[in-house]
Amino acid sequence: MALQTAETSIWKRSHYLDRMTLRDLVIAYFQHYTIIVYLALTVAALIVFALHPATLSQSIICLVFAWAAWHTAWFFIHRDIMHGHWMFKIPALASTWKRIHYDHHVDPNHLEVLFGALGHTLPTVAIASIPTGYLIGGTGGAALTFAATLLITCYNEFIHCIMHLSFKPKNKLIARLKARHLLHHFHHESGNFGIANNIWDAWLGYLYEKPGERKKSPTVFNLGYTDEVAKIYPCVQELSGGITSVEAQRRRNTGK
Repeated sequence: MALQTAETSIWKRSHYLDRMTLRDLVIAYFQHYTIIVYLALTVAALIVFALHPATLSQSIICLVFAWAAWHTAWFFIHRDIMHGHWMFKIPALASTWKRIHYDHHVDPNHLEVLFGALGHTLPTVAIASIPTGYLIGGTGGAALTFAATLLITCYNEFIHCIMHLSFKPKNKLIARLKARHLLHHFHHESGNFGIANNIWDAWLGYLYEKPGERKKSPTVFNLGYTDEVAKIYPCVQELSGGITSVEAQRRRNTGK
């Protein structure tokens, strides 16, 4: 099982996507406090936009920017920060790296770990959207860009859940995205970094469609934080209750 964190303990019940139906997911999704906060902030931002509207052209530019900026930021944050081998080497950042991605790869189906922590996502969303939105359309532009980026975040979180749900999407695009993402989690982690699209993967050569295109990665479940590495940089292992990556993987496989 994924290791318990302060973030997941706030929401008492644990959900595992491989044991859930699509209906179960929809109910759990809209009950999760991160989604509630995202949607509440979206409504607040849209009220600000209604009070201080940008022009139509400014609004269109803001929406296009929000879409492009979100997917660009996600790709590079996912590749260079979440999959980087530098955060766990810094004691002050080890817990952040563990929360934002290590735990998710240890147990990809644990819903509470899959959702981003508000303390990490909201500042990122705000910084990536509000200043540029303001430059494009003033207060209204900033509010609209922030709202759009929050909604894209909600959509991405739901699509990410679908990737791990025991459910075969009827939509061919979603099914293809899911197959690529599962390869990222269960075959080789250094590829298919996109969630809702793989544009940057395709442009930069990280896209792969079949297991035979890459060798099976020995670090797909621990992101390179092996037991040998833990002896040198022990913070993540200590935060995991002393459980090694090998033991964590055994628990994930056995459900114990």
